[in-house]
Order: sequence, then structure tokens, then C-alpha cells
Amino acid sequence: MKSYLLTLSIALLFSCQNSAQQKTVKISNKSKIEQWLMTVDPVKVPLENGLARAYFASGCFWCVEAIYESVIGVDEVINGYSGGFTLNPTYELSNTGRTGHAEAVEIIYNPEVVSFATLVDVYFGSQNPVQENGQGPDIGSQYRSILFYQNEEQKQIVTKKKEALAKKLNKRIAAEIMPFQKFWRGEDYHQDYERLNPNSSYIQRISIPRLNRFKQKFPHLLKENH
Repeated sequence: MKSYLLTLSIALLFSCQNSAQQKTVKISNKSKIEQWLMTVDPVKVPLENGLARAYFASGCFWCVEAIYESVIGVDEVINGYSGGFTLNPTYELSNTGRTGHAEAVEIIYNPEVVSFATLVDVYFGSQNPVQENGQGPDIGSQYRSILFYQNEEQKQIVTKKKEALAKKLNKRIAAEIMPFQKFWRGEDYHQDYERLNPNSSYIQRISIPRLNRFKQKFPHLLKENH
């Protein structure tokens, strides 16, 4: 796991935070978090009505939500927070960088249609896998990349795919691999954000181009092509 001693820069124009300025803050809980993760087992989320759930963090959750909702077998995507050490995180608190949480998505999917392994392929194929501590103009620990696993099989899948990508690119892959513990649902106004706010500057300049790049790479996985 990379260091939680992270200095946040001033937010760039058109950021997921609506261009709000970030304060420079540091997270100093790295050793405590790592010690805790050494002692806990991942939480397994059971199937419900035949649907499974997966959890990823990959930059602004508005972008990630739109990407996964375009994938066959995905029933719903929920925006929220995970990977941190505080209870009841909010958008405002997570943006300080002090909660340890990253913007994350809960993907509700049919494992008979799309596998967890394929969702991991979508994950790596829809981001800049070597960008540390953010995606695109969204910079800070709250935008870091995390793959959450719920059992040993999922841990092996994400670990092997990360290692294979690092070998292919001959570069360090930024994504952390963490045992899933809890997902905190985000505020209602963050849900279906791209669909409900198509004219937003951020959506037009960052989110839609990211979605289109993904669609060009994975046309066989798109709902619109089935």
C-alpha cells in the first residue's frame, strides 16, 4: 500500500469538486491502517436475487459510475466512499483528505453475464493505471485507485492482473489492493450524476471523453451493442 502521507495540491480547473480549492493536508495514519489490515479478513457481500457486488475506486466516481453502467451484466452502480478509517464519511469530509476514504463505486452485477475478472479488466482499461494519487485533473488521496477484494479468489484475480499490467507497461501500477470492509453510500445528488447533469463543464470536458475512450476499447462489453 502506498503511503498515506499524502500532500494534496490545489484542485485544478474542472475538477470533480467543482473547482473548489483544496487545502494542503497530510494523512498520518498509514502505520495504523496497515497494521489493522494485517489482522482483518475481507467482508464478503452475499448474492441478493442472483446479483453480486464489487467495489472499486478509480478517480472521480461520476466518471466511474458512467463507465460501469454501460457494461453488460451491470444492473446498477452506486457512488460512495470506501477504504478509509472514519465513520460516516461525507463528500466534504472526504475532500479534505483526512478521512482516508476514496471516492468509490458499488457495482451491482449479474455474475452469470459478466465476471468479476471482466470488471477488473474494465477497471484497468478505463483509467490511467500509472497515475499516482488521482485520475486526470482530480488529485488527492480521495481520488486514488483501489481494488477491493472480498475473498481469496478475488484477491488472486486483482493481484495477477495488476502484476501482468505492470509487466506489460514496464511501469509501477498505482492501484492499491485492499480487503473490502464497508462501503458508505454517497449523497443522493451524486447518484446518476453524468446522466442528470450532461451539460456540466466537468462532465463535458472530463467524464464524457473518459467514457468514450473506454467504449472505443471495449465495444464488445457495451450494453448498446447487445
